[in-house]
Amino acid sequence: MELNNNIGITSPGDMGQGVAMCIKALGFNVCMASDGRSARTRELGEKAGLTDLHSLENLVKQCDMVLSVLDPGAAVTNAKAIAAACKATQRKIVFVECNAIAPGTMQEITGIMQAVGCTVVDAGIIGPPPRNGAKQRFYVSGPHAQLMQRINSEQVQVRVAGEKIGNASAVKMCYAALTKGSTALGTELLIAARKLGVDQVLENEFLGSQADKYDGVLKGAAGMPFKAYRWVPEMNEIAKTFGDAGMTPKIYQGAAELYAQIATTPQGKESPEQARAKKRSAKDVINGLADSI
Repeated sequence: MELNNNIGITSPGDMGQGVAMCIKALGFNVCMASDGRSARTRELGEKAGLTDLHSLENLVKQCDMVLSVLDPGAAVTNAKAIAAACKATQRKIVFVECNAIAPGTMQEITGIMQAVGCTVVDAGIIGPPPRNGAKQRFYVSGPHAQLMQRINSEQVQVRVAGEKIGNASAVKMCYAALTKGSTALGTELLIAARKLGVDQVLENEFLGSQADKYDGVLKGAAGMPFKAYRWVPEMNEIAKTFGDAGMTPKIYQGAAELYAQIATTPQGKESPEQARAKKRSAKDVINGLADSI
């Protein structure tokens, strides 16, 4: 399948901007549709040098491939909007669903896009936004997964997870269940220890018996609060994944509730830029959350 040099990205937010910049560095013209997006998202897109086509209709007219990178809670709504734009413009694009969603949700989105004649690639992003040398893995699956090799680079490493739509999403769900699930568990117990007045005693015990695990919990908690609102739907998608696999969804439903609590705190309401500028230590983050919840 021959594709043009234009690649669309639906939302150049914190993750999307980093991905867009890496794709742009490969020589592609990366485009965005700013209509309906926040001022911050538009600014991030402008800073990355993306071509703003404003509407989704213009995006699908100009781009043979469009990547959906946004809040997983908006993934289905976004797919429906892009499908409507494709139907209105009679365009059949390659739609790459990159959000942290359950395989079942991925199947739903595949049906939406295939109904208007589009080719679908399932993608799951593992790793931080690829800025300042950071690397990430782009797991892809489906009959047309190899199309994503065109964006393979040192920072965005494309790895094929199979020919089945849903495989890449399943890899992402299981991986995030460990990373973000363990962050939820560790953050909750440290907040509880602070509220119960035993945080220093518990810290001394961890440093003596579980120093590596304790350090990992602190690292996970340090940059989490401003992401918490996005992690709520992601935990719900993991719960759905595990429920569909015949396992209990309740562990990750609980994690979703914790992240929803954190999202309402002053730290949870900060933008990434505001949070990073304050340079809080991990213990400051935990103490602040304990005082706010």
